[in-house]
Amino acid sequence: MDKTRKFETEREQRIKALGDSEEYARLGYDFVNKTARHKYSYNFSWLGRPIIQFPQDMVAMQEIIWDLRPDLVIETGIAHGGSLIFYASILEMTGKGRVLGIDIDIRDHNRTAIEKHSMYSRITMIEGSSTSAEVLEQVEKEAAGCETVLVALDSNHTHDHVLEELNAYSKFVTPGSYLVVFDTVIEYMDEEYLKDRPWSKGNNPMTAVQQFLESNSHFQTAPSISDKLLITVAPDGYLKRIS
Repeated sequence: MDKTRKFETEREQRIKALGDSEEYARLGYDFVNKTARHKYSYNFSWLGRPIIQFPQDMVAMQEIIWDLRPDLVIETGIAHGGSLIFYASILEMTGKGRVLGIDIDIRDHNRTAIEKHSMYSRITMIEGSSTSAEVLEQVEKEAAGCETVLVALDSNHTHDHVLEELNAYSKFVTPGSYLVVFDTVIEYMDEEYLKDRPWSKGNNPMTAVQQFLESNSHFQTAPSISDKLLITVAPDGYLKRIS
C-alpha cells in the first residue's frame, strides 16, 4: 500500500470510529445547543460577506465542490449572500461553474453588496418562492445542459416546505452529486431555541429528509460526512444521489 492510500485508509477508519461513538454525537449536539444562545453561526464571514454557517459545514461543502467540480451549484436561501460568495470562490479555483441563489426576499442592501463583489461574475440570483412554478421554470433553464449539479437547501425550515423543495430540486441533482439539507439539527435542539420559529421538533428539515428518503431510492445519506464533522447543522443532511 502506498503512503497516500495508507493515509486515506487510516482517515476512513478514524471517521468510522467517530461515527460509531454515541458519546461524540451527543457532544456535537450539546455544542450546537449551548452555542445557539450566542448565535454562533452568525459569527463568520467569507471574503467580506456574512455567512450564516458553521465552519465545519463550510469545509465539508468545499471538499464536495472541489471533488465534483460542478457546473452549477443551486442554493435556496440567500440572506447576506455569504454562501453564494463562498461557493463562487471555490468554483473560481476550479476554473468552472456557476452559482444560482434563490430567495423569496432579497434585501436591497444584500443584493447591492453581492453584485459589487468580485465573485459576482459566477453568481445569478432569483427572487421568489423556491417552490413556485415560475422560479422552478427558471431553475430548469439554468440547469439545462449542466453535466454536474449540486443543490443546497437552506431557506424555510418547516417540514412541509423542505419536503416540497426536496421533491422539486432533487431532479436537478446529477448522479454522484449531493443534495445538502441544512439545519436538520433542529430535531436535536432544545425547545427554548425554537419557540419563536415556525419549525420545531417533529417539524423540520430532518423529518422532511426522513420522509423523502422513504419514497426516493435515488438518494441515500452520506454518514461519513456528518461523522467526520461531529459539529454540524446538517447531521444526515448530506444526501448523495446514487442513481
